[in-house]
This record gives sequence, C-alpha cells and structure tokens, in this order.
Amino acid sequence: MSKVVTLGEILARFSTTAGTRISHIDHMQVVYGGGEANVAISLANFGHVVSFASKVPDNALGEAVKRHLKSHNVSTEFLLQGGPRLGTYYMEAGVGERGASIFFDRAGSSFAVMNDIEWNLSELFKDVDIFHVSGIVSAVSVAWRDMAVELVKAAKAAGCIVSFDVNYRGKMWSQAECGALIQKILPYVDCCSAGHMDALYLLGIPEAPSDVANELVYYYEKMHQIFPNIKLFYATKRDVVSASHNRLTGAIWHQKDGLVMSKTHEINPIIDRVGGGDAFSGGVLHGILSGWTLQESIDFGTAASALKHTVHGDTNLFSEREVSDFLAAGSGAIQR
Repeated sequence: MSKVVTLGEILARFSTTAGTRISHIDHMQVVYGGGEANVAISLANFGHVVSFASKVPDNALGEAVKRHLKSHNVSTEFLLQGGPRLGTYYMEAGVGERGASIFFDRAGSSFAVMNDIEWNLSELFKDVDIFHVSGIVSAVSVAWRDMAVELVKAAKAAGCIVSFDVNYRGKMWSQAECGALIQKILPYVDCCSAGHMDALYLLGIPEAPSDVANELVYYYEKMHQIFPNIKLFYATKRDVVSASHNRLTGAIWHQKDGLVMSKTHEINPIIDRVGGGDAFSGGVLHGILSGWTLQESIDFGTAASALKHTVHGDTNLFSEREVSDFLAAGSGAIQR
C-alpha cells in the first residue's frame, strides 16, 4: 500500500454523555483526537503505511498519545516530545434539537508554541505518496501560518501528492485570516476537501447565479479556475434533522470527469459526530491511493464517515473490508 504522512496537533478530548451539561459535570470521558491524527488512523486502518507528525509534552500524557497512535498502527517516528503541555478540548454532547458545543483549550500547547520546523524535511517526505494537512494547523498560531506554507511547498518539491482540508474553525480565527492563508497554501495542493461555503466566505467567489444547473459544480469550477493545480475537490452535504439524526451525502469533483455523488446515508441515532469529516477524508484518500474510480472513492468515503458516527471518540475504527461490507449489505443489515 501507499506511504502517507499527516501533520497536525493531537489533543485530549474531554466530553460529557448525552443529556449532561459541562457546568454540572462530575466526570468526563477522555479520548485523543485531532483532524490529521484521525485521518492518519483511518488510512492505517485501510492498510497504508502512515506516520503522524506532531509535538507533545515529554510526560505521561505524551506517552498516552504515543500509545494511542501505535495501537492503531500509526508510526510515531515524527512525533516530537517536549514543550509545556498537551492541548485539550471539551465537548458538551448534543441531543435532539440541542447541538453539541465545543470549547478549545490549546493555547500554549507543545505544538502551538513551536516557532520553527523541527523535522528534517528530506526525511519527513522521503518516498511519501501523500502529505495531508488541514487549515486547523495554521489557525493554532501566527508562526504556524508561515510554517504550514513552508511544509506544503517542501512536500510538493519532494514529489508528494499534497492533500489539504480547509477545515475552517470560527472559534480559532476569522474568515479573513483563514482566507488569506489558504490563498498561499492552495497553489501547492493537489486534492482539496472544501465545500461551497469555503468558496463563498473564504475565497470570495461570487454566489452562483440562480440559473446554474448545479451550484456545487459552479463553485468547484470557479475554484479550479483560480487554482488549476487542484485536480480534485470533495465534500459532504449534511442535512441536520437534529443533533441525533443527520443525512449525509458525499460529492467529489474532478477536472476531467466532473461531479460524482454518493447515495445519502440516514444516520439515526448518531453516537458521536466528531471525526466524521476526517473519516470521510480518509476514505476518499484511500480510494485515490488505491486507484479506484471517483464513484468507488466517494461511496467508500461517505460510508466510512457514516460508520464513524456510530462509535464513540474521534477516530474511525473500521477496516476497508468492514466499510465495503457495510456498503454491500446496506444500512442496518446484520453481518453474519
């Protein structure tokens, strides 16, 4: 299989159970996660050779992160140790009409206080097929905005396919700050996870005229005109019935083959929505690395995301065979 490197901050997640408010909590569940780490675990589950690059403190929490990654067959060769603390976030689980709430506590973390790239880039990108990173990395600090651009440039120069997930987080930085940064990153990107909201509010693309046949095609074509190096865009469309009930459809666009859609997955009840987008990205990238058709890739990625919603924690816990069996059997079928 292929060799992959993902890079980002891994966090400890403290979460309530459904029906409990953080302000009234006396115990919380703890798991480890973060966008790029979640994608790394998905791709390792699907059989690829994956390394995750980050920095964690040299203490018991840093060791716990290491153990978490290794338990999912992700290499920690590029997991640096040092610095003051592990970043965290807190999630108040949603239920019914009340959506989940997330509170970040990552200022001053070992990853956030990095001011220089501490990896040997020739070693980091040696023989790597795909390098994956997201916009969250650049939102962590001002220094990381420059370092993220330097990293994607180096990955591109080393011959990697560069995968970028816009992953805008309004609680971390403004639309203007994010838009300015991704304008610098996207010229080096090959595959991009982005939707029409990113086109409108981060890239300033005008709203689609009312007479266009397909709005998503319009936005992807406009983005491709600005960044012709990006050959493939993908995203999910999520219809939120409630915090416990969503409908999920995947879309993938290629410059030659146009737009392809998955079937719509009815996810009800949702056990844990966090990490669903990362499972989707991991599934789509697996299809790309495996040489699958666009239809096969988007079907697999969307199914992987739907399955992620059924388990606790940030990470996808399903193998390629399990996702494929789910696709073949259909929703709710018993696997015998």
